[in-house]
Amino acid sequence: MTAPIETTGADARPETVLEGAGRKEIEGRSLGRIAWTRFKRDKAAMAGGIVVVLLILTAVLSKPLQSLLGLDPNAFNQSLVDPVLLAPKGSFGGISWDHPLGVEPQTGRDILARILEGSWVSLVVAVGSTLLSVVIGVVMGVVAGFYGGWVDSFISRLMDTFLAFPLLLFAISISASLQGNAFGMEGLTLRIAVLIFVIGFFSWPYIGRIVRAQTLSLREREFVEAARSLGARGPFILFRELLPNLIAPILVYATLLIPTNILFEASLSFLGVGIAPPQASWGGMLTQAVDLYEVDPMFMVIPGMAIFITVLAFNLLGDGLRDALDPRGK
Repeated sequence: MTAPIETTGADARPETVLEGAGRKEIEGRSLGRIAWTRFKRDKAAMAGGIVVVLLILTAVLSKPLQSLLGLDPNAFNQSLVDPVLLAPKGSFGGISWDHPLGVEPQTGRDILARILEGSWVSLVVAVGSTLLSVVIGVVMGVVAGFYGGWVDSFISRLMDTFLAFPLLLFAISISASLQGNAFGMEGLTLRIAVLIFVIGFFSWPYIGRIVRAQTLSLREREFVEAARSLGARGPFILFRELLPNLIAPILVYATLLIPTNILFEASLSFLGVGIAPPQASWGGMLTQAVDLYEVDPMFMVIPGMAIFITVLAFNLLGDGLRDALDPRGK
């Protein structure tokens, strides 16, 4: 329906206006906003994202939280432990208002304090090793996929060589040999640096293969051919044309790689070559719980649940990001 504009005199114009033209105009949406809209519809991914944010805040603020709550992860409380059974006094591992998650058998150390203390260690190792593997994998994968030829063959064989390494045994041997001090570092700093290097350096071929496959597909696209026709050279095409189109798969894979690295760090700590006591770590707590689970089952359940919730939250977040950024992958 249209309605004529009634005007008189010199201002009279034979124009018409559409009914409802004064309503709110339709706005265009960017790709990021469309992906965010898809992501918000996924309740499981949103729940995982919220848990991940809370975990990161807990890890970053672990020291202030311990001070605020009056917790000390290394303080012994022998009065809370039965001197004969060596089990925490009370039910469910000594859970009380003062110790919401109970205390350790034998030592009486507060489990909540040690969970908070171990959270930042696990996330620092997982995130640091993920960043290292992503950087190496992206560079090698992009170069192999874009240049092809002997460069692709060399990098592909290098990936196969790294994938053939028995990673767990190699990580155990390196971590066990680098004790005391090395490379100007010692103690906890050295342990964390070694774990980040071992896990990250030997994990890059996994993301490298994914990036290489995506690059092989993208290098034949029209926008790359257009850049070449305008005189763009290799480095410009790599950094300005290909990498921006690889951000989505890189982000998704990195999100899914973090929980894998959390489990790897926990496994190394469980085997005694990761984070050394008295520094708290979730894997180290499970190691101690192996000999004490009959005395206090909660001592094994709580750090195990911390690892389970963290890994599940990151996996849900990664799946949601994959569906939001590439709905065709469903």
